[in-house]
Amino acid sequence: MNSESVETTQKLAKTLAQIVTPGTTILLHGDLGAGKTTFTQGFARALGIKRPVKSPTFTLVREYQTPDFMLYHLDVYRLGEEGGADDLGLAEYFNASSVSLVEWSEYIQADLPSDVLNVTLTRTDTYDKIDQRKIEVTATGSHSQQILNQLEQTYGLDN
Repeated sequence: MNSESVETTQKLAKTLAQIVTPGTTILLHGDLGAGKTTFTQGFARALGIKRPVKSPTFTLVREYQTPDFMLYHLDVYRLGEEGGADDLGLAEYFNASSVSLVEWSEYIQADLPSDVLNVTLTRTDTYDKIDQRKIEVTATGSHSQQILNQLEQTYGLDN
């Protein structure tokens, strides 16, 4: 899908938030400034999170309680290509009773579950239109495929 505004990006995130179930892991892919945190903000607001949602770059993880499950927002950018996640216990955040959104997941591949939703945000700005994004959603397992199928039906998503 193409997004022409922050609001459109967050609308997709809101739709996804209304579909997810505990045990869902969402990997957010994209360059710096692609909209990963913006997506997460829309997602969290749709789940009733009132407090500000900002990137946990320096804390690695922010935790939010929703009425139905814990929501974890991980940003592991500062771990970098050298890794350093081995003894951090990040795999604990990917469990059957929570939902996790992960920015820069390529730095913690060994800790990730195999069944995930991938949301890739790519900037397509032009000189006269900012906030343009291409958003692609893919699934790698049966749980995430069911969610993707619902998202496609509900949102009319066309990857």
